[in-house]
Amino acid sequence: MSILTYSLLALFLGICLDFFVGDPKGWYHPVMAIGWLISRLELLLRCLFFKSKTGERLAGVVLTALVVGISAFLPAGALFWCYHIHPAAGILLEALMCGTLLAAKSLQAESMKVAEALEMEGLSAAREAVSMIVGRDTRQLDEAGVIRAAVETVAENTSDGVVAPLLFMAFFGGAGGFFYKSVNTLDSMVGYKNDTYQYFGTAAAKLDDFVNFIPARISAMMMIAACGLCRMDQKNAWRIYWRDRKKHASPNSAQTEAAAAGALQIQLAGDAWYFGKKYEKPWIGDNIRPPQREDIARSCRLMFATSYLTAAILLAVKGALIYLIGRTLSR
Repeated sequence: MSILTYSLLALFLGICLDFFVGDPKGWYHPVMAIGWLISRLELLLRCLFFKSKTGERLAGVVLTALVVGISAFLPAGALFWCYHIHPAAGILLEALMCGTLLAAKSLQAESMKVAEALEMEGLSAAREAVSMIVGRDTRQLDEAGVIRAAVETVAENTSDGVVAPLLFMAFFGGAGGFFYKSVNTLDSMVGYKNDTYQYFGTAAAKLDDFVNFIPARISAMMMIAACGLCRMDQKNAWRIYWRDRKKHASPNSAQTEAAAAGALQIQLAGDAWYFGKKYEKPWIGDNIRPPQREDIARSCRLMFATSYLTAAILLAVKGALIYLIGRTLSR
């Protein structure tokens, strides 16, 4: 068996690990290590570079290069060493990497906590629960706003947390998954347009937009296709996607949000509060019906259907490519 075949097996095992088991409680997630690295390097670089527009932008470029380089190089080295020792060791490590870097099961668990809080404890508890998975201020949200926030998070992270990592791991292995996660984590920590990160986070935000450009659109297409698997409104998902896919400051975030809004026949987005300031945002989707608590569970079903479909296609494509490469080299 070739290293490509080992990597395919590891990816399959990793997908099974995340989809059916998820992250164990108390598990030290590698994204936490990436976050620790970003925090420490930020403190160091802010001391080394001048506190000016140019200085902060240069510091942000250095931060982005260091974090991405270290996050991809160390896993690649660990995989090389393990595969050198024994293929089984490499497969096991890469499977653990792939399973840990996917977030389908944990995304479902965290979003369903919001639904459970609404059902069992009321709006105040639900606001607290949804604040754990969104970056906006949640104190102003009514019940419909809480539901929308949870559904938007599931929709957006169908790309960021599942489909995009799958794409990078399918073509670049476990190290490719770490590369993607480092870019994604950088953007979530420093890619803000506020007084603190307006210039320092420019490089991270631009790189995240670039890296997610294709995955976000593939995710939306897979989500629309997956509507047929979970009996949702596929025609409306396509219509709303095509109309509203650009209604976001980010070139990527509205892609899956628009598809999900159409599939669920509800409106998402709208005005939101960040860091104590209200931002006016357009609605995504049509107000065919008001958001319901069950929409959080429905968005999770759509996320899993999208994930299963994408995983099946990528595994088949990678398997076919390995077969063709093997046939070509054996001639």
